[in-house]
This record gives sequence, structure tokens and C-alpha cells, in this order.
Amino acid sequence: MSSLPSKRFWQQRYLMLLTLPAVLWMIIFNYIPMYGVIISFKEYTPFQGFLHSPWTGLANFRELFNDPTFTDSLVNTFKISIAKLVFGFPAPIILSILLNEVVFKRFKRIVQSLTYLPYFVSWVLVVGLMYTLLDPETGVISKMLVSTGIIGSDTMMMGSPHTFLTLVVFTEIWKNIGWNSIIYLAAIAGIDPQLYEAAIVDGAGRFRRIWHITLPSLKPTIIILLILSVGGLINSNFDQMYLMQNSMTQDAANVLSVYSYKTGLVIGRFSYGTAIGLFQSIVAFVLMYIANYSSRKITKESLF
Repeated sequence: MSSLPSKRFWQQRYLMLLTLPAVLWMIIFNYIPMYGVIISFKEYTPFQGFLHSPWTGLANFRELFNDPTFTDSLVNTFKISIAKLVFGFPAPIILSILLNEVVFKRFKRIVQSLTYLPYFVSWVLVVGLMYTLLDPETGVISKMLVSTGIIGSDTMMMGSPHTFLTLVVFTEIWKNIGWNSIIYLAAIAGIDPQLYEAAIVDGAGRFRRIWHITLPSLKPTIIILLILSVGGLINSNFDQMYLMQNSMTQDAANVLSVYSYKTGLVIGRFSYGTAIGLFQSIVAFVLMYIANYSSRKITKESLF
């Protein structure tokens, strides 16, 4: 029995050798940089370095929890992330189910290609396009909304805190819906066609087949991705938030990732910025653990 692990190790030596580059990549770029987390407990200066900068204990974290800007950033982060989760998470599921029901294959491929393309467009281009389309004087979409009476002629949608959240959620869905639907389409492709054939023989209509076959088959995939999404509630999209903010929407767009960047790199308070990042990581892990535990208890599906 004692020789069994070593025998199995030797039998799988080539497979483990293939994983070695990925393991080294993880160690070099993901684990070794974690050593820098210690500066959140120090008053770090580049001249003294990680080791010789003076320790400050939990001073940065005490300041963090007494900082009203941090509290506002935390509220903004959760508000934006929850809105994205509520409206953005079901969107690719609905799209994949609809695409699966399309019989005309050429139309299906065209729709898939059109929905995938925005994923490859950078946030710089997306935000620039939004400024052009929503310009109150020359923007095509602004003119359409004004002509239908939805907004006033002097409304600057990109400069209004009231429309900021709507635009953030809309652009997030538009950019990622096609790409995120790939996983669900792959899961749907793995469903046994005989289940659908048997349901048709039993007289089940299209909606009954979706409800009783497609959705239950997608359940494990949906739960796993939902757990990961809950873990990401504290980490909003930095590129999107940083590019979409301006002097008028700054308060609504000031999320934790942007606040950490401004304090850590722009102002030069490296230790304080690292403390914000460490707080985000700990909260994200706790959220994902709670979501995973709840899912295991309720649905018997979990990540670990």
C-alpha cells in the first residue's frame, strides 16, 4: 500500500510535467508578489524597502474604517456589483437558451458572432463610443431619446449621477453577454438529445422542454458561476469605473478599486492603498466561502 502513491506518481509523471509551467507561472506571478501585502502593516517608503520600513500594526486599517471616503466607496462598490449581478448574470443564460431554440443555423451563427465581438473591444473604445452616441447635441441615441420625450434636450447622460448606474450595467451586459454565454451553450450542447425527443413524444411544448430539461441541466453550471460572481461582488471593473467617471459622476463612480489606485499610486500612500486591496481580498474570500457553503447545503452543488 505504501508504494501505491509513488507508483501512481511515476505513471502520471508526463502529465504532471506538462502542468509544471502553469504551476511555476502561478508561483512567480501570483504567490511571490503576495509578499508585498506586508506593507499594509508598515509605513512603506521606497527608500527603506519592504524589510526596513517601520511597522505600524493595524494603523492603516483603523484609518480605513474611520475614513468616510472609504465607506462611500464600499457602498458604491456593492451597489454597482449587485446591480450587475441582478441584471447581468441572467442575461447570458437567457441568450444561450434562446440561441439553442433557434432552428435556422445561419441566423444563430450571425447572432453569436455579433454578441461575441464587443468582448474584444477595449473599455477605452467603449467609453469613447458612449460619449459620442450620448452627446446631448450630436449623439444619435441622445436625439432619439429626446424626440421620444424620455430625456430632456439638455440632459447629459454621461455626466449625470442619476443615469450612471444604468449606463454601467448596460455597457457591462452589452460587452460580456456573448462571451459569457459560451459556457452555457457548451453545457446545453452536452444535454442528451434523447431527453428532448422523449419530451416531444410526450407532447411537451418548447417552454416545457426549457423548464424541465434545459434549465435543470444548466443548474450545476449556473450555481458554480453564481458562486464565483458572489465572490466578485467586492471587486468592480476598474477599467470601466475609472474611464466612465468624470467631474460630475465622480462620487457615484468612486469604487474601492479606483479609490485604492488613487490613494496608493496617484497620492503615493502605498501602505494605505495596499490595506484597501487586502480588505477587498479578505471580503471576497469570505463572500465566496459563504456562497459556496450555502449552495452546498441548499442545492448539494459547490466549488469545494
